Amino acid sequence: MKDAPGHPGIQPRWTSSAKDGVGTALDARSEVWFTLSHGILNEIYYPRVDQACTRDCGLIVTDGVPGGLFVEEKRDTATEVRRAADGVPLHMLVNRCRAGRFAIHKQIVSDPLHSTVLQRISLKPGRGVSGLRLFVLLAPHLVNGGADNTAWLATYKGADMLFASGDGTTLALACDAGFKVRSVGFVGISDGWQILRRQGHLAEVYDRAADGNVALVAEIDADRPLLLAIGFGRKPEEAAFQAASSLARGYERAEAEYAAAWRRWQAGLEPLDPLHGATPHNFYRISTAVLRTHESPRFPGGTIASLSIPWGTSKGDDDMGGYHLVWARDLVETAGALLACGAVADARRTLEYLRAVQEPDGHWLQNCWLDGTAYWHGLQMDETAYPILLLDLAFRSGAVPEHELAGYWPMVRAAAGFIVRNGPATEQDRWEENAGYTPATLAVEIAGLLVAAELAQRLGETRIAGFLRDTADAWNADIDAWIHVCGTDLADEVGVAGYYLRIAPEGDRDLSRIPRHARVTVRNRPASETSIAAEALVGIDALALVRFGLRAANDPRILDTIKVVDHLTRVDLPQGPAWHRYNGDGYGEHADGRPFDGVGQGRAWPLLTGERAHYAILAGDLEGAARLRGTMEGCASHGGLLPEQVWDAGDIPRQGLFRGRPSGSAMPLVWAHAEYIKLLRSLRDEAVFDLPPQTVLRYLIEKRAPRLRDWREAWRRTRMPAGQNVRIELCEAATIHWSTDDWRHVTDTPAEDTGLGMFAAELTTAHAPAGSRVVFTWRHPDGTWRGQDFAIEVQG
Repeated sequence: MKDAPGHPGIQPRWTSSAKDGVGTALDARSEVWFTLSHGILNEIYYPRVDQACTRDCGLIVTDGVPGGLFVEEKRDTATEVRRAADGVPLHMLVNRCRAGRFAIHKQIVSDPLHSTVLQRISLKPGRGVSGLRLFVLLAPHLVNGGADNTAWLATYKGADMLFASGDGTTLALACDAGFKVRSVGFVGISDGWQILRRQGHLAEVYDRAADGNVALVAEIDADRPLLLAIGFGRKPEEAAFQAASSLARGYERAEAEYAAAWRRWQAGLEPLDPLHGATPHNFYRISTAVLRTHESPRFPGGTIASLSIPWGTSKGDDDMGGYHLVWARDLVETAGALLACGAVADARRTLEYLRAVQEPDGHWLQNCWLDGTAYWHGLQMDETAYPILLLDLAFRSGAVPEHELAGYWPMVRAAAGFIVRNGPATEQDRWEENAGYTPATLAVEIAGLLVAAELAQRLGETRIAGFLRDTADAWNADIDAWIHVCGTDLADEVGVAGYYLRIAPEGDRDLSRIPRHARVTVRNRPASETSIAAEALVGIDALALVRFGLRAANDPRILDTIKVVDHLTRVDLPQGPAWHRYNGDGYGEHADGRPFDGVGQGRAWPLLTGERAHYAILAGDLEGAARLRGTMEGCASHGGLLPEQVWDAGDIPRQGLFRGRPSGSAMPLVWAHAEYIKLLRSLRDEAVFDLPPQTVLRYLIEKRAPRLRDWREAWRRTRMPAGQNVRIELCEAATIHWSTDDWRHVTDTPAEDTGLGMFAAELTTAHAPAGSRVVFTWRHPDGTWRGQDFAIEVQG
């Protein structure tokens, strides 16, 4: 074999996250997923939806002459993307040479019976054009990495193919018409792109390129329609078999079976289709297909956040995960949308998946691979509460019958126990950036505790139910003390009495003294811009207090907060209003359009427009919510996909950035499509689909006040209102030794096992007068004392 020079090639990079389409076959025998961007195939995933195996696969057209015609599909053509039918991710592309020399017609599908992606291709020369030569270029990045791949030429059962392997996975590139010339090489040195750019044809041919950043290239027949197959397997023979079998079956059979399965699935969904109006897309069917495409049959119910790597062209092997990972929060949002659209069996699989990957102590990982292996290691308390809410929504939607609820109780009890032991502050907020008290996390935790209490009551666990309700009530009553501020410079500037903060730091374990005037470190900003006063930081997260039923939509504190949020984070785009996550956000492109590189400027998030629309429904403004639905649709790509962020500054054409259009962040973002689907359901029902009824009843209708306040050594309070009992929570059995009159009269109360991984003693302090103190310590079971007194001041 003739080895390619230039080992190991240039540093590998991923590709654009601005997808025009994603697809997969709804058959467990096919274990491939594909993405499209700029008129070509991008990442192909195999054998799981979290394992990217290619960077891209595109075509190059030349006239065979050195220095002559050289047209690369993804850079030098104008692309038109169409779908075969609403809700069927079967894509038809037309790439027209900008110089008018030719057009390339493509149809792309994955074979339902094989782990193969098929491309049916026709090159159509322009009038009077002849002598065109056509080449396919494939960049393998096997198992989430572009380095350490090996490429070679070989045959399978007499058919010429090109192969690549890495980390135990192999791909095979085959063509029904065979190949005229084949080669492999190292990217940037001896790959086909370099040779064709210099020579116009494959003047240099290499048989093998080992252990580097490699590429495959082959000349294919430009004079007839042809079929390309990229097959996958653990061994070369398996990959070749997959490709050869798909070629033998032919494109028509694969397409017909692929489309039929998708049509059957779509036919079972709720008819939430909005009127198209001026848009060419049915965004509902696109969104449902996006959700279903991101699940992996090897891990039923396991759905990744996005088939993309944000700002991928600037990312290399150090970003193995991209967004093709599982976040429990995104997963629950996805399952909620599946329930909203009537895909109850799909949502049920999500619950089964969550039950399987829950950690032994009750929480879920920040994010993980599909098999439950941790990727990042942060702790986000909302991700532990969300699955509890999903179970309740699934029960109310008919996905889980009442007689099966008991089977989920161990999951719910473990999660609720983790929340009461470790909440309400979080190590990371829902944006994965800051620790402390944040409205989005608090709202989900409190709602989750009430839902868990209801299930405990239903199953006869009355003591646990009471404990959880008391905790929820106490935390709900403390929200304003933690994150609501009044009389600040910002309040005066906007003309409001006060507002809810984006986040308040934890402070020194004294939850009665949350340091709202302390500084918060904002990530992803230049070093000189990272510190901001907590009272100056706001975000649309405060609407979670309404979305989860803790505050009414017309609550003056909420209305004032909205004014402040709009003042600092709203941007008006051509399609309507959108919002940043919070003021000072740094997760986005630089001001000059350069990709996010750890520092940048956050942009507008379409999913937040959906959250604002849900608030409008709760506020009784259905027309406003419908307008915001249109704004979300206006944020979609030309292929109808919703991005994580849209560019909200002036146009920068050289960077492909245009005001109101998708930025370089993740696309599609499954969470955004889930929010859109739930919004359609909420608009149809004229009620928010995922609003927990337990919080609405308890806090908005019955207006329940707490009967006690809780205390933990790692989470202390030094003050509490008069008329309340106090509950001391410990990690082991003990006897609480306490007094309300400076030890003149003493009571001993045993701390009992709660069934939630802690021991608790409720002290009957409700009659202690304002101005007095509750003082206490405790004695361990072995007779030893804690050795320190603690005190809580009773306030009027």
